[in-house]
Amino acid sequence: MDIRLTRIDDRLIHGQVATAWSKATGIERILVVSDEAAHDELRKFLLKQATPPSIKSHVITKQKLIDIDQSGLFDGTKIMLLFASPQDVLEVVLAGVHLKSVNIGGMRFSEGKKMVTNFISLDNEDVQAFVKLANLGIELEVRQVPADRKTDLMQLIKKEKLLHE
Repeated sequence: MDIRLTRIDDRLIHGQVATAWSKATGIERILVVSDEAAHDELRKFLLKQATPPSIKSHVITKQKLIDIDQSGLFDGTKIMLLFASPQDVLEVVLAGVHLKSVNIGGMRFSEGKKMVTNFISLDNEDVQAFVKLANLGIELEVRQVPADRKTDLMQLIKKEKLLHE
């Protein structure tokens, strides 16, 4: 797989992803990696409807991504991977899916989470997953759209004193 963008955004496919990111990355295919969405036929249908007509999309489980990666099925295909959480990204990386960089686009606020930007809220589990990804040498960059300046997520986490060392 020619992974052009790996993005964490709990909305998965939406306007920004469908237009700005697909154009900026030149992708041919979007793989939404979510066990929950893959087992929800309505959600799968809606996510596919949000995909631009020129791009193929699939909603798959984490295990299916691992199998595809190992099989070489999409070798040479320009792909965007979309995840809802850093824990899901960490799980596939630990299973052998090679990622260089992860873009963090949106993680909504809920009870127990702390806002680190106006569109990213993290709890301790999120922070621990991001720390493990960073320790594996994976770049963690924050941008909503390609034109935004890259911000290092680990710097934001340190600034907000979310690391419990």
